[in-house]
Parts: sequence; structure tokens; C-alpha cells
Amino acid sequence: MKKNILLLAAASTLFLSPSFALGAPASPDSASVASIRDKALQNDSFAYDIVEGLTTEIGPRQGGTEAEARARTWSVSKLKALGFDNVRVEEYQMPTWVRGEETAAIVAPFTQKLAIAALGNSGSTGEAGLEAEIVYFPTIDELRAAPDGSLRGKIAFVSHNMKATQDGSSYGAFGPARFVGPNIAAKKGAAAIVIRSIGTDYHRNPHTGNTNFDPGVTPIPAGALSIPDAENLERMIARGKPVRLKLKLTPKNVGMQTSGNVLAEVKGSNPDLPMIVIACHLDSWDLGTGAIDDAAGCGIIGAAAKHLKSMGQPKRTVRLLWAGAEEVGIWGGRDYGEKHATEPHALAMESDFGAGKVWAVDFRLPESAAALRGQIVSALAPLGVVPRKELAGGGADVGAIIAAQKLGIIDLQQDGTKYFDLHHTPDDTLDKIDKAELRQNVAAWVATLALVANYDGELKPEAAR
Repeated sequence: MKKNILLLAAASTLFLSPSFALGAPASPDSASVASIRDKALQNDSFAYDIVEGLTTEIGPRQGGTEAEARARTWSVSKLKALGFDNVRVEEYQMPTWVRGEETAAIVAPFTQKLAIAALGNSGSTGEAGLEAEIVYFPTIDELRAAPDGSLRGKIAFVSHNMKATQDGSSYGAFGPARFVGPNIAAKKGAAAIVIRSIGTDYHRNPHTGNTNFDPGVTPIPAGALSIPDAENLERMIARGKPVRLKLKLTPKNVGMQTSGNVLAEVKGSNPDLPMIVIACHLDSWDLGTGAIDDAAGCGIIGAAAKHLKSMGQPKRTVRLLWAGAEEVGIWGGRDYGEKHATEPHALAMESDFGAGKVWAVDFRLPESAAALRGQIVSALAPLGVVPRKELAGGGADVGAIIAAQKLGIIDLQQDGTKYFDLHHTPDDTLDKIDKAELRQNVAAWVATLALVANYDGELKPEAAR
């Protein structure tokens, strides 16, 4: 069947179809896709240039801060220099939390300091700090089972057993210790909570990240211990004596501040075809310089779109969304979904899982796009990328627009085995980027975009229509 498709494509070129004769862009053949893919794999420098620039000239860029504002200005300049169309910023307002002083120390029975980082939206201990006995919960489920009021005046300590996984699924399994643990502890009367960092490394670097409290629940001080410190604390508790912790976290909320999304486009030739949106997030946490999370993603999609543009004008417009304030609440993705809910989109893709090699591809496309799916699988195979049976789910920053319009989705799955060694830590720095693996990402992305941006069939799943 594939042979017949190629023969038909060759015949249409030979006999000059009406659309070709009128000068409309022809869909790229497999040789053209392979050529741009291999060029990116061997020679791309755009992606690394973006990552290096963001981490060197801006550095940490937490949502709602002055540093994130400088990142938007930098991004507009960079995207214009790369030749993209309609480069602009769309601003919005968001509540902004900033870090303060952070110290933790066991004061009895084994005195020593611990490495800690406040979680986003943590409450404050005040300048005096607080001291209390620790109540240990090996898992989040055991915290959930604690009787209401049983933690009054105590500091909850929640651990877990997260391990590295290629697909990153361990984050969803163990992340609730951070996502909802502080809210649960606050409802049960805890004075504060510390958790084992949601990560897989054994450096003495705590992993930050956002937590949220239900309306009406007063935020309590909430911090993440480095994994070596968390395990040390577990050993202390196992000795059977009450353990007391002195904790000082002084973050504060500074009110509504400006954040924004940076948008750019590769303009398509056919305005009747709904666009494709490809996303990363521009902001980062404040501990590292945000190289893998997510300057790498912006580098990957920016470079892929640049290579796509070099092939000539695609049929569909491809819009780049460099979203703001993802880490602290997906503010940019939600704002994009609201502002563009009625603007025709067909498909969404996102890069927000570091710079590890792409190893698999997932789809959420209609049955009518089976041939397109096959073309993409064939184009990705030389890169070591295999199709999976899982349905693509998209990412945080495209979630709102996917929900609004029930879009088609393609996920290029990256190897996340080492990702949670670095995620949300001071170690998220440029030296962790492997240039060859970054280029492999760009190659996978441009091969996929070259095919999907020139496909004029339906891309939304049947259930969406």
C-alpha cells in the first residue's frame, strides 16, 4: 500500500496537478522530509543557541517576576531575528509568590542542619521560625488516613519511593506528596510540612515545585528536603525517639504581577486550514537556570519551526507558543486557551521534558489520518523512534486549547530516565544539555512538522467533530 501511495505521489508531480500548476505548495515527499531531518540531526545549531542564550543572558525566570519579563523581551528579539511572522507578547495578570529565607535543622535528638527549599505557594513561618515535633508518614496515603486534628502543632514529614522511569510516569505516581500533601496536612491541623523531594537524584539539592491549597485553607509552611537529608531523617525517626525540627521559611505573596506568552508563526499558504500550535514554556523555577525545564523545549520547537520555514511555505500556519508562568500554575497555557478559544486550531504538540532523546511517538488523530500517521512513523524510524499504542495527551501549556477545541495531538516522547535528577533543582543548568540529543529532538520535530503542516485532511479525532 505504501508503494502505491508513493507511485501516486510521483504521478501527481509528473502530470502537474491543478494546485501545483497554480503555485500552491506541494506536500513534501519522503526524500525531502528525510533531507531536512538529517540536516537538523547533523548540523542544527538553532536549538542550542536558544538554550544557551536564555540561560546565559537571562538565567532563572520565575513567573511574574522581572526576570521573566526580561525573558519575554529577549524571546521577541530572538524570534524576530530567526525570521518568524507575527512575533508578539500577550500579557496577563497573575498572583505572584517569591522565595524568602530557608533553613531547617534537627534540634533533638541528633542536632544537624538539613537542605531544604520552600514549595511554591508555601506559607511563612515568620522571621522567628517554628519548632515542633515531626510526625512521619512513609506515603501520601498514610497522611490521608491520619485522623482530623491529629497533627495540631506538629510538623508532618511525608516520604515516598520514587524511582527513575523512561516515560516519567513516576512523577504522576509520587508527585501528589508535593501537589496535595501540604493541603492535606493543613486540613489536619499541621503547623508545617516537609516532604522528601520529588526527584530521583542523590545530590544534596532539594527539588522545589508548586503546591496548592484549597480555598479557605490557610497555607502552612511547606518545604522539600534533599533526598539524602530526607533519608537521614527517616533513619533518625527509626531510632524511636521523638524528633524535633526547627524550620524557617519566609516566602511571601507580592500580589498581582504581569506575565505573558510570546507568540510567533510560520505563516501557512492556506488560511482555510486550521493551524497547528507547538508549545514550550519560557519561565523556570528560580533555583537553577532552567536549561532542561524548559529552555530546551523552546530551543527544540524554535529550531524545528526554523527548519520547516527553510523548506518553503507550509500549507498550515504553525504557531509557536512560548508560554509564561507554567511552573507556578499554568497561567500562560490557560490564558492562551481563553484568548484563542474560537480561533481555528487543528492539532497541538508540546516539548516540556528536557533534552533527552525522543524514543517514542504517540498519536491522537482520526482514522482518516492513518496514512499520515504511517508517514510520520516511517520518517521517525531512522532516529530510533517507535510508535506506541498509548493515546497522545498533549502537555500543560496546550491543555486548555486542546480542551476547548478537542484537537488532534502528537506527542514526541523523550527519554526521561535522568530528568528527575535535575528537575526543579539548582543543577538545572546548561552543562546538562547533550547537544547530540538536542539535535535528535529537532530532527524528530521537523520531520513530524513537515508532514503534518502540509497535510490538508482532518486532524481532529472523530469524537471532537
